[in-house]
Amino acid sequence: MGDPRTYPDRPYLAVSAAIVRDGKVLIVRRACAPAQGIHTLPGGAVETGETLMEAVIREVREETSLTIEPVALAGHREVIVRDAAGRVERHFVVLAFAARWIAGEAAPGEELAEARWMHPSMLDGLQTTEGLAEIVAEAFVRLNDSKQH
Repeated sequence: MGDPRTYPDRPYLAVSAAIVRDGKVLIVRRACAPAQGIHTLPGGAVETGETLMEAVIREVREETSLTIEPVALAGHREVIVRDAAGRVERHFVVLAFAARWIAGEAAPGEELAEARWMHPSMLDGLQTTEGLAEIVAEAFVRLNDSKQH
């Protein structure tokens, strides 16, 4: 049986995390299709019975070995990929969270070619997922807001 997320009959819910540590954000580069070579945030699909917070903590741990504290929603993206015939090949709604690094060192798993801490200004010129810079900027705002309350 193939991947039900390929040519789906419905959108899939996913989460990602803009993880901040010492003024930098963790940016990963995908090792596999469909986003092979693209710089983005760690994350993945929400599993049945899992809360959004549980999903983002699990996905980050699986992909990078890091322990994080999700703080607030930093935005969302809709990823709709069509094939040459115009059929929907992939459809994800991704909720991106602002998160604090708690423990661990980034160790990319099989899905990631690279994981590195970057200052947000370093995103310019990289091939990234759509809206990545805006999500990262909003994550820094949300994390700063959470410190003041």
